[in-house]
Amino acid sequence: MHELESRIKYEFRNPNLLEEALTHRSFGSLNNERLEFLGDAVLNLVIGRFLFERYLGLPEGELTRVRSVLVNQEGLTHISGDIELGKYLKLGAGELKTGGNKRPSILSDGVEALFGAIYLDSGFESVERVITELYSVYLHNIDPSVLSKDPKTKLQEYLQARHVALPEYRVFDVLGEAHDQDFIVECRIESMEVTARGGGRNRRSAEQEAARLAYDLITEKHIGDNR
Repeated sequence: MHELESRIKYEFRNPNLLEEALTHRSFGSLNNERLEFLGDAVLNLVIGRFLFERYLGLPEGELTRVRSVLVNQEGLTHISGDIELGKYLKLGAGELKTGGNKRPSILSDGVEALFGAIYLDSGFESVERVITELYSVYLHNIDPSVLSKDPKTKLQEYLQARHVALPEYRVFDVLGEAHDQDFIVECRIESMEVTARGGGRNRRSAEQEAARLAYDLITEKHIGDNR
């Protein structure tokens, strides 16, 4: 656990809180679900405050959309990768067997639970410092005008501007138990020979992730073709 504390630059006063934050419900009755609930609220407040103070001219609706991009499953999964959270999670045998320590829903929940545990351990200032540090590379390189558009809208506008047929979305797979599922959706743009698969807790979020990946593939290909 000391290695994880080093990664997040925070040492717990009460190690039991860290233990609870890393315990998935498949492992036991004392798990991280309640800490996840608390951490979600804390994260939204910290990121919301940062955006409020940094982007003084941005209206409420756009602030909300930008924040949602930073704190959604995709954003949290990026953070989990940065600190290699999957290595430290305690999962039941079934979840381990099916690769639960790599599932976006479990990883994102774990990050939120970690934030909730830090808040309980030493208060708001400490968790605000940790969150701001972990998110620093994302917070200081954001373009609100781009982030305020959801990925499906951004992809659609890009294709329409080039008179390309809109993408097709289909559910490729559904992973996990009925109460804790991840949807895998495929986004296919046939005329450009682009296919991308994204995951999420529901079909809509999976479609958004697939659209984001497809957009990245298209723009990277476009840049490469113009070199």
